[in-house]
Amino acid sequence: MIRNLDMALIRTFVTVADKASMTAAANALHLTQGAVSQQVKRLEDALGSGLFERDRRGLRLTHAGEQLFGKGKRLLALNDEIWAEMAGTPVAGQVRLGVPYDLVGTLLAPVLKTYAETYPQVEISLVCASSPELTAALAAGTIDLAVIEERVGPSAGECLAIDRLVWVGAKGGVARAKRPLPVSIVADTCAFRPAVLAALSEHGLEWRTVFENGNIDATTTTVRSDLAVTTWLASTVPADLDILPFDSGLPPLPNFSINLHLPRLGVGPAAQEFARHIRDGLARRPQAA
Repeated sequence: MIRNLDMALIRTFVTVADKASMTAAANALHLTQGAVSQQVKRLEDALGSGLFERDRRGLRLTHAGEQLFGKGKRLLALNDEIWAEMAGTPVAGQVRLGVPYDLVGTLLAPVLKTYAETYPQVEISLVCASSPELTAALAAGTIDLAVIEERVGPSAGECLAIDRLVWVGAKGGVARAKRPLPVSIVADTCAFRPAVLAALSEHGLEWRTVFENGNIDATTTTVRSDLAVTTWLASTVPADLDILPFDSGLPPLPNFSINLHLPRLGVGPAAQEFARHIRDGLARRPQAA
Protein backbone atom coordinates (compact mmCIF):
# COMPACT_ATOMS: atom_id res chain seq x y z
CA MET A 1 0.00 0.00 0.00
CA ILE A 2 1.32 3.48 -0.89
CA ARG A 3 1.77 5.87 2.02
CA ASN A 4 1.68 9.07 -0.04
CA LEU A 5 -1.07 10.07 -2.45
CA ASP A 6 -0.11 9.64 -6.11
CA MET A 7 -0.96 12.91 -7.90
CA ALA A 8 -1.69 11.09 -11.15
CA LEU A 9 -4.30 8.94 -9.39
CA ILE A 10 -5.82 11.98 -7.70
CA ARG A 11 -6.04 13.79 -11.05
CA THR A 12 -7.76 10.79 -12.62
CA PHE A 13 -10.22 10.53 -9.71
CA VAL A 14 -11.08 14.24 -9.85
CA THR A 15 -11.57 14.09 -13.61
CA VAL A 16 -13.91 11.09 -13.36
CA ALA A 17 -15.87 12.82 -10.59
CA ASP A 18 -16.11 16.04 -12.64
CA LYS A 19 -17.34 14.21 -15.73
CA ALA A 20 -19.41 11.59 -13.84
CA SER A 21 -18.25 9.23 -16.57
CA MET A 22 -15.28 6.92 -17.08
CA THR A 23 -15.55 7.42 -20.85
CA ALA A 24 -15.56 11.23 -20.70
CA ALA A 25 -12.67 11.16 -18.22
CA ALA A 26 -10.70 8.84 -20.51
CA ASN A 27 -11.17 11.28 -23.40
CA ALA A 28 -10.10 14.22 -21.23
CA LEU A 29 -6.99 12.45 -19.95
CA HIS A 30 -6.11 10.82 -23.30
CA LEU A 31 -6.23 7.37 -21.69
CA THR A 32 -8.22 4.23 -22.38
CA GLN A 33 -11.32 3.63 -20.30
CA GLY A 34 -9.64 0.53 -18.88
CA ALA A 35 -6.63 2.55 -17.74
CA VAL A 36 -8.88 5.06 -16.00
CA SER A 37 -10.80 2.27 -14.24
CA GLN A 38 -7.53 0.69 -13.10
CA GLN A 39 -6.23 3.97 -11.71
CA VAL A 40 -9.43 4.58 -9.78
CA LYS A 41 -9.23 1.03 -8.41
CA ARG A 42 -5.61 1.58 -7.33
CA LEU A 43 -6.62 4.71 -5.46
CA GLU A 44 -9.56 2.93 -3.80
CA ASP A 45 -7.28 0.08 -2.75
CA ALA A 46 -4.70 2.53 -1.39
CA LEU A 47 -7.32 4.40 0.65
CA GLY A 48 -9.28 1.32 1.63
CA SER A 49 -12.55 2.96 0.57
CA GLY A 50 -14.86 2.82 -2.43
CA LEU A 51 -15.09 6.18 -4.16
CA PHE A 52 -17.87 5.61 -6.70
CA GLU A 53 -21.21 3.82 -6.90
CA ARG A 54 -23.27 3.14 -10.00
CA ASP A 55 -26.98 3.92 -10.26
CA ARG A 56 -29.41 4.41 -13.14
CA ARG A 57 -27.96 7.85 -13.88
CA GLY A 58 -24.37 6.61 -14.00
CA LEU A 59 -21.52 7.17 -11.57
CA ARG A 60 -22.17 8.70 -8.16
CA LEU A 61 -19.65 9.63 -5.47
CA THR A 62 -19.77 7.68 -2.22
CA HIS A 63 -19.43 9.51 1.09
CA ALA A 64 -15.67 8.86 1.00
CA GLY A 65 -15.56 10.04 -2.61
CA GLU A 66 -17.32 13.30 -1.72
CA GLN A 67 -14.80 13.89 1.08
CA LEU A 68 -11.88 13.31 -1.26
CA PHE A 69 -13.29 15.27 -4.19
CA GLY A 70 -13.10 18.78 -2.72
CA LYS A 71 -9.74 18.18 -1.08
CA GLY A 72 -8.41 16.51 -4.22
CA LYS A 73 -9.28 19.55 -6.35
CA ARG A 74 -7.55 21.86 -3.88
CA LEU A 75 -4.52 19.56 -3.81
CA LEU A 76 -4.25 19.56 -7.62
CA ALA A 77 -4.60 23.34 -7.78
CA LEU A 78 -1.85 23.77 -5.20
CA ASN A 79 0.35 21.25 -7.04
CA ASP A 80 -0.08 23.14 -10.32
CA GLU A 81 0.54 26.48 -8.64
CA ILE A 82 3.77 25.25 -7.03
CA TRP A 83 5.08 23.91 -10.33
CA ALA A 84 4.22 27.16 -12.15
CA GLU A 85 5.97 29.28 -9.49
CA MET A 86 9.05 27.07 -9.19
CA ALA A 87 9.46 26.81 -12.95
CA GLY A 88 9.55 30.59 -13.04
CA THR A 89 8.00 30.77 -16.50
CA PRO A 90 6.29 34.15 -16.94
CA VAL A 91 2.75 34.07 -18.27
CA ALA A 92 2.63 36.86 -20.83
CA GLY A 93 2.20 37.46 -24.53
CA GLN A 94 -0.89 36.87 -26.64
CA VAL A 95 -3.52 34.12 -26.74
CA ARG A 96 -5.92 33.67 -29.65
CA LEU A 97 -8.96 31.68 -28.55
CA GLY A 98 -11.58 30.31 -30.92
CA VAL A 99 -15.10 29.66 -29.64
CA PRO A 100 -18.53 29.09 -31.25
CA TYR A 101 -21.02 31.96 -31.10
CA ASP A 102 -23.43 30.18 -28.74
CA LEU A 103 -20.77 29.50 -26.09
CA VAL A 104 -19.29 33.00 -25.82
CA GLY A 105 -21.75 34.40 -23.28
CA THR A 106 -22.76 31.20 -21.54
CA LEU A 107 -19.42 29.42 -21.21
CA LEU A 108 -16.56 31.82 -21.82
CA ALA A 109 -17.62 35.06 -20.11
CA PRO A 110 -16.63 34.00 -16.56
CA VAL A 111 -13.52 32.19 -17.83
CA LEU A 112 -12.33 35.25 -19.74
CA LYS A 113 -12.87 37.44 -16.67
CA THR A 114 -10.94 35.24 -14.25
CA TYR A 115 -8.10 34.63 -16.73
CA ALA A 116 -7.72 38.35 -17.52
CA GLU A 117 -7.64 39.17 -13.81
CA THR A 118 -5.07 36.45 -13.09
CA TYR A 119 -2.78 37.24 -16.04
CA PRO A 120 -3.16 40.95 -16.91
CA GLN A 121 0.05 40.78 -18.99
CA VAL A 122 -1.61 38.49 -21.55
CA GLU A 123 -3.37 40.01 -24.57
CA ILE A 124 -6.51 37.98 -25.36
CA SER A 125 -7.89 37.80 -28.88
CA LEU A 126 -11.29 36.14 -29.25
CA VAL A 127 -12.27 34.56 -32.57
CA CYS A 128 -15.93 33.59 -32.92
CA ALA A 129 -16.90 31.20 -35.71
CA SER A 130 -18.62 27.88 -36.27
CA SER A 131 -16.91 24.75 -34.97
CA PRO A 132 -15.82 23.50 -38.44
CA GLU A 133 -14.33 26.93 -39.18
CA LEU A 134 -12.48 26.92 -35.85
CA THR A 135 -11.06 23.46 -36.59
CA ALA A 136 -9.65 24.81 -39.85
CA ALA A 137 -8.28 27.92 -38.14
CA LEU A 138 -6.48 25.83 -35.51
CA ALA A 139 -4.92 23.65 -38.22
CA ALA A 140 -3.82 26.78 -40.09
CA GLY A 141 -2.23 28.24 -36.94
CA THR A 142 -4.36 31.38 -36.87
CA ILE A 143 -5.65 30.57 -33.36
CA ASP A 144 -3.85 29.00 -30.39
CA LEU A 145 -6.65 26.90 -28.92
CA ALA A 146 -10.33 26.32 -29.56
CA VAL A 147 -13.49 25.17 -27.84
CA ILE A 148 -15.36 23.09 -30.39
CA GLU A 149 -18.80 21.45 -30.46
CA GLU A 150 -18.78 17.94 -31.93
CA ARG A 151 -21.09 14.95 -31.94
CA VAL A 152 -20.29 12.58 -29.11
CA GLY A 153 -17.67 10.09 -30.23
CA PRO A 154 -13.95 9.81 -31.00
CA SER A 155 -12.27 13.21 -31.19
CA ALA A 156 -8.78 14.68 -31.36
CA GLY A 157 -9.87 17.08 -28.62
CA GLU A 158 -10.33 16.82 -24.87
CA CYS A 159 -13.95 16.27 -23.83
CA LEU A 160 -14.92 18.93 -21.28
CA ALA A 161 -18.66 18.29 -21.16
CA ILE A 162 -21.49 16.48 -22.91
CA ASP A 163 -24.78 18.29 -23.46
CA ARG A 164 -28.15 17.63 -25.10
CA LEU A 165 -28.94 19.21 -28.45
CA VAL A 166 -32.54 20.40 -28.13
CA TRP A 167 -35.25 22.11 -30.13
CA VAL A 168 -35.95 25.67 -28.97
CA GLY A 169 -38.98 27.86 -29.58
CA ALA A 170 -40.84 30.89 -28.28
CA LYS A 171 -42.76 30.39 -25.06
CA GLY A 172 -46.28 29.39 -26.04
CA GLY A 173 -45.32 29.76 -29.70
CA VAL A 174 -46.88 28.07 -32.73
CA ALA A 175 -43.90 27.93 -35.08
CA ARG A 176 -43.16 24.40 -33.85
CA ALA A 177 -46.46 23.18 -35.32
CA LYS A 178 -46.13 24.78 -38.77
CA ARG A 179 -45.39 22.68 -41.86
CA PRO A 180 -43.05 23.03 -43.51
CA LEU A 181 -41.24 23.60 -40.23
CA PRO A 182 -39.60 27.05 -40.14
CA VAL A 183 -36.01 26.55 -38.93
CA SER A 184 -33.48 29.24 -38.07
CA ILE A 185 -29.83 28.14 -38.19
CA VAL A 186 -26.94 30.45 -37.34
CA ALA A 187 -24.81 29.48 -40.37
CA ASP A 188 -24.56 26.82 -43.04
CA THR A 189 -21.27 25.77 -41.39
CA CYS A 190 -22.95 25.26 -37.99
CA ALA A 191 -21.79 22.05 -36.29
CA PHE A 192 -25.40 21.16 -35.48
CA ARG A 193 -26.73 21.57 -39.03
CA PRO A 194 -25.94 18.08 -40.44
CA ALA A 195 -27.46 16.36 -37.39
CA VAL A 196 -30.57 18.55 -37.49
CA LEU A 197 -31.18 18.08 -41.21
CA ALA A 198 -30.56 14.32 -40.93
CA ALA A 199 -33.12 14.06 -38.09
CA LEU A 200 -35.72 15.99 -40.09
CA SER A 201 -35.07 13.86 -43.19
CA GLU A 202 -35.24 10.56 -41.28
CA HIS A 203 -38.64 11.53 -39.87
CA GLY A 204 -39.95 12.80 -43.22
CA LEU A 205 -40.54 16.28 -41.81
CA GLU A 206 -40.72 19.12 -44.34
CA TRP A 207 -38.79 22.23 -43.35
CA ARG A 208 -37.72 25.61 -44.68
CA THR A 209 -34.95 28.00 -43.73
CA VAL A 210 -35.99 31.29 -42.15
CA PHE A 211 -32.56 32.69 -41.39
CA GLU A 212 -29.02 31.48 -42.02
CA ASN A 213 -26.18 34.02 -42.12
CA GLY A 214 -23.96 33.59 -39.07
CA ASN A 215 -25.56 36.11 -36.71
CA ILE A 216 -26.73 34.42 -33.52
CA ASP A 217 -28.54 37.56 -32.32
CA ALA A 218 -30.71 37.59 -35.44
CA THR A 219 -31.37 33.84 -35.07
CA THR A 220 -32.46 34.43 -31.47
CA THR A 221 -34.76 37.23 -32.61
CA THR A 222 -36.51 35.02 -35.17
CA VAL A 223 -37.18 32.44 -32.44
CA ARG A 224 -38.35 35.01 -29.87
CA SER A 225 -40.69 36.44 -32.51
CA ASP A 226 -42.11 32.93 -33.09
CA LEU A 227 -41.04 33.03 -36.73
CA ALA A 228 -39.05 29.82 -36.41
CA VAL A 229 -37.56 27.19 -34.13
CA THR A 230 -33.85 26.51 -33.73
CA THR A 231 -31.52 24.05 -31.99
CA TRP A 232 -29.05 24.77 -29.18
CA LEU A 233 -27.26 22.91 -26.45
CA ALA A 234 -29.65 22.66 -23.51
CA SER A 235 -27.41 24.60 -21.12
CA THR A 236 -27.17 27.59 -23.50
CA VAL A 237 -30.90 28.18 -24.02
CA PRO A 238 -31.99 31.67 -22.87
CA ALA A 239 -34.45 31.66 -19.97
CA ASP A 240 -37.14 33.43 -21.99
CA LEU A 241 -37.28 30.64 -24.59
CA ASP A 242 -38.67 27.10 -24.34
CA ILE A 243 -36.86 23.80 -24.71
CA LEU A 244 -39.50 21.98 -26.72
CA PRO A 245 -40.70 18.70 -25.17
CA PHE A 246 -40.35 15.27 -26.75
CA ASP A 247 -44.07 15.23 -27.60
CA SER A 248 -43.86 18.45 -29.66
CA GLY A 249 -43.75 16.46 -32.90
CA LEU A 250 -40.10 17.22 -33.63
CA PRO A 251 -37.50 14.46 -34.03
CA PRO A 252 -35.00 13.64 -31.24
CA LEU A 253 -31.50 15.03 -31.63
CA PRO A 254 -28.09 13.56 -30.68
CA ASN A 255 -25.90 14.66 -27.78
CA PHE A 256 -22.89 16.86 -28.48
CA SER A 257 -19.51 17.17 -26.77
CA ILE A 258 -17.85 20.44 -25.88
CA ASN A 259 -14.20 19.66 -26.66
CA LEU A 260 -11.00 21.58 -26.06
CA HIS A 261 -8.58 21.43 -29.00
CA LEU A 262 -4.90 22.39 -28.85
CA PRO A 263 -2.35 22.44 -31.70
CA ARG A 264 -0.41 19.23 -32.27
CA LEU A 265 2.90 21.04 -31.85
CA GLY A 266 1.99 22.32 -28.39
CA VAL A 267 1.37 25.80 -26.97
CA GLY A 268 3.14 28.33 -24.78
CA PRO A 269 2.54 29.05 -21.08
CA ALA A 270 -0.19 31.65 -21.72
CA ALA A 271 -2.28 29.24 -23.81
CA GLN A 272 -1.59 26.38 -21.39
CA GLU A 273 -2.95 28.45 -18.53
CA PHE A 274 -5.95 29.49 -20.63
CA ALA A 275 -6.69 25.82 -21.28
CA ARG A 276 -6.52 25.15 -17.53
CA HIS A 277 -8.94 28.01 -16.82
CA ILE A 278 -11.35 26.63 -19.41
CA ARG A 279 -11.20 23.15 -17.83
CA ASP A 280 -11.83 24.59 -14.38
CA GLY A 281 -14.68 26.75 -15.71
CA LEU A 282 -16.39 23.76 -17.29
CA ALA A 283 -15.96 21.72 -14.10
CA ARG A 284 -17.91 24.37 -12.17
CA ARG A 285 -20.51 24.85 -14.89
CA PRO A 286 -24.03 23.71 -13.90
CA GLN A 287 -25.36 20.96 -16.15
CA ALA A 288 -28.68 21.33 -17.96
CA ALA A 289 -31.52 19.21 -16.66
